Amino acid sequence: MIGRTILALSLALSAFSPILAAQESAAAAPVKSVSVEEAYQKEFAFLTAQKRELSEQLKALKAQSEREQNRLANEVATLQARVIAAENSTERLGDELNVADQAALSNQENSDLLQATFSQAQITLEGYGVDLGKDAAFAEGDDSIKLERLLRAGEQRLAQSAAVRKAPGKFYLNNGSEVEGELIQVGNIATFGISAQGSGALAPAGGGSFKLWRDESTQTAEALANGTPVDTLRIFLYENANTAVSEPEVKTAAGEVAKGGLIGYVIVSLGLFALVLIIMRAIFLSGAGSSIGKITEAVEPLLRQRRVDDAIAATKRFKGSAARVVTSALRNLDRDRDHLEDIVSESILHENTRLNRFGAMILMIAGVAPLLGLLGTVTGMIQTFDVITEFGTSDPKLLAGGIATALVTTELGLIVAIPSLLFGNLLGGWAERLKDDMEKAALGVINMYKDQPKLARAA
Repeated sequence: MIGRTILALSLALSAFSPILAAQESAAAAPVKSVSVEEAYQKEFAFLTAQKRELSEQLKALKAQSEREQNRLANEVATLQARVIAAENSTERLGDELNVADQAALSNQENSDLLQATFSQAQITLEGYGVDLGKDAAFAEGDDSIKLERLLRAGEQRLAQSAAVRKAPGKFYLNNGSEVEGELIQVGNIATFGISAQGSGALAPAGGGSFKLWRDESTQTAEALANGTPVDTLRIFLYENANTAVSEPEVKTAAGEVAKGGLIGYVIVSLGLFALVLIIMRAIFLSGAGSSIGKITEAVEPLLRQRRVDDAIAATKRFKGSAARVVTSALRNLDRDRDHLEDIVSESILHENTRLNRFGAMILMIAGVAPLLGLLGTVTGMIQTFDVITEFGTSDPKLLAGGIATALVTTELGLIVAIPSLLFGNLLGGWAERLKDDMEKAALGVINMYKDQPKLARAA
């Protein structure tokens, strides 16, 4: 923009330079009289010509500037297109490089996996007596040759293992004594032993040795030894002959309680105590309920004869809450009815403690037992986390103790709480019914005595 302005100014100066020169020459020449109108006309014509010339030059400059702008715009567009093409090419090359890197990484991983597979296969086959490390063709061959040799060796070993093989050997009987006999191997998944002292399916005892399994399978072993078919094949399948197989644990009630530890024994003790209380309360309530009907039968004929003292003596022959409530009613028959009802209610309140005996303790055990189970659960989980912190999670047997405590105590707590709560509420309802029956019996005695005179006068 500044260049264009300087160019226009230079053109204007070049245009006005003749005028300035003419004016200077005119000033130097002798003054000639010229009219003002003629001077203005000449000046106007000159300026008009100059303006036309400058306009043409300006148009030429604009045209040239537009041509230059178009040329520069085309060059910029061309450069932008080249930049975009270069960026696209760079992105494409970057994508191709990423794909190549991923392919190289995948190939490396596949190669490492293949080498690990080769090593694992060699170790596995060495356990079966096949050593490919001494094979020069396998050691010097490429991956395809190694894979082919491994597959071929594996197929041969599988074919050998699928057959039933017989060989002399030793195994242990159930009493722990070692005997010599014949071992019948069914592939690598089962073994049978034949000896004069005992025969049957064998289980791994560790270190490549075998022991007689506890299930009876003598007929199966003898049939395999003789090559005769059997209807039922009693067999013990194992995964690894070098890993000892332990006998399954026989679960007992004492063993399960022992898993709960000290808290488990406490819960069981509370359960036994609750059981004793339930039995004692049931016996007590049963005796109290059975005497109500007998007391009424013994008192009724005596009251009809107005023999109150004899009725009191008859009730004293019975023991229990019902006898005491009826006795208190008989001793106060001469009072008015409202007073008698108050006496009966008071007597029942006195017997309330005896009728509710052991009930609160049973319900308390029902509430405490699950809390103790929860305490055992928390204790067992803490024990489990302590083991995890010290030894990790590699050996599940180390975690079994804490988990057993956590689960067994909860189970024991619920086993104690559910029956205690159930029978505690049932016995509580039974006691309330006995109170109602005692009240009815006492009121029945009162009504019988009070209504006797009326019946006599009516007669």
